[in-house]
Amino acid sequence: GTVEDCSNALELDGGYVKAYVRRAKAFEALEEYDQGLADVKKVMELGGGGTGNSGWAEAYVRRVGPLAERRQEEMKEEMIGKLKELGNSFLGNFGMSLDNFKAEQGPDGGYSIKFG
Repeated sequence: GTVEDCSNALELDGGYVKAYVRRAKAFEALEEYDQGLADVKKVMELGGGGTGNSGWAEAYVRRVGPLAERRQEEMKEEMIGKLKELGNSFLGNFGMSLDNFKAEQGPDGGYSIKFG
């Protein structure tokens, strides 16, 4: 409910620093780190609103930033695993697997796929 209440308050006053702070704390408790970091960045943009929140915001970023990065990596790995599983289920009909394909990065930064 805290996230919803703070969101409603922010619809009325987009510069309400206390609502951003409370919502960021709620997002952290919900392990929605990216959204919490977005609110903290807004607090920093607003200069902490003169409430002493700028020091808190910097500590929040140091503490939650690595958690957000780890969460993104986990989600990326999960997505890649699911895509690979889907690709293998399709290619299995032809007696192939994604393991038969290799991606090689070219000098221009692009990738080429080779069968082998």
